[in-house]
Amino acid sequence: MSQENLPRLDIVDMHGHAIATGSSAIAVLNGRPLQPNRGTSLNLDWIESVRMNTSAVERRAASISTRRTVKKDWQIAWLLRAISCMDLTTLSGDDTEERVRRLCSKARQPIQHEIVQKLGIADLNIQVGAVCVYHLFVETARRALEGTRINVAAVSTGFPAGLSPFEDRVSEIRRSVAAGAQEIDVVITRAHVFGAHWQKLYDEIVAFKDACGPAHLKVILGTGDLSTLRNIAKASLVAMMAGADFIKTSTGKETVNATLPVGLVMTRMIREFAQETGIAVGFKPAGGIKTAKQSIEWLSLMKEELGNSWLEPHLFRFGASSMLGDIERQLEFHATGRYSAEYRHPIA
Repeated sequence: MSQENLPRLDIVDMHGHAIATGSSAIAVLNGRPLQPNRGTSLNLDWIESVRMNTSAVERRAASISTRRTVKKDWQIAWLLRAISCMDLTTLSGDDTEERVRRLCSKARQPIQHEIVQKLGIADLNIQVGAVCVYHLFVETARRALEGTRINVAAVSTGFPAGLSPFEDRVSEIRRSVAAGAQEIDVVITRAHVFGAHWQKLYDEIVAFKDACGPAHLKVILGTGDLSTLRNIAKASLVAMMAGADFIKTSTGKETVNATLPVGLVMTRMIREFAQETGIAVGFKPAGGIKTAKQSIEWLSLMKEELGNSWLEPHLFRFGASSMLGDIERQLEFHATGRYSAEYRHPIA
């Protein structure tokens, strides 16, 4: 399968591939080059002006899976793109160094060799975007991924509740960066959203951003806990003003995690922020995304709402693990005409 079958690449990614729009631009929206997020001042008037039409959002989200159909080689191309935008994740209480090493091995070769050969995609060198682990396993993951372009992401700030003392949360970020994490997924204090304490939320995320240093900051909103789409939209906006490189839906531990209506709200806020500031912010849905079909729905949402720039791992990630197994099964079906058992595609 040739590169031309993949969704078109327009912009540099975080691994240094060339861009056509200038050395500092990381995305293009409606022909306008966009810059990385260094943060802006807190604009309370903008935040308070946010309104959400829940019925309209739900109708639009429901139409995503019905309006776009991807088949045959194009479907394979989109599934390969989904793999490249994946944060392969293990965040279980029984994680071990050996499990993390196995996960990193899968990240390096996410598709079985025989399937790669049958599809003729060896030259694409498909790998995932990052491996996401607890702080304790950052060094293990870093060593297992040496020599690859795969980043190590660490969940931090008292994940998943985010209720440990503030100084401990900031210190945890610094320790993870020192251990070699290139990306930090932080948890906000949800109470700041419930009380509309936007200055406190802004200051908290600014401190997290400062502690990250050169690492990318991914801000987890915990959307399943935030009650309303309006709260989600406002929290998204504050996080971007405070310097988030990504806004992320969920920890994966909430009762309700990533949903398309929530994704639509967050991507619309990313677009509005880009239009107003000239800044590009990435998006990461996480939790409950388990099938190849879902991956195409989310990629379709990104393409329609934000354009081709957000079909790249430097601006879009899936927080998922089990989804990779289903994608592998679909790829094998395309290559052989037969579906294999799930146990033939272990993750770690």
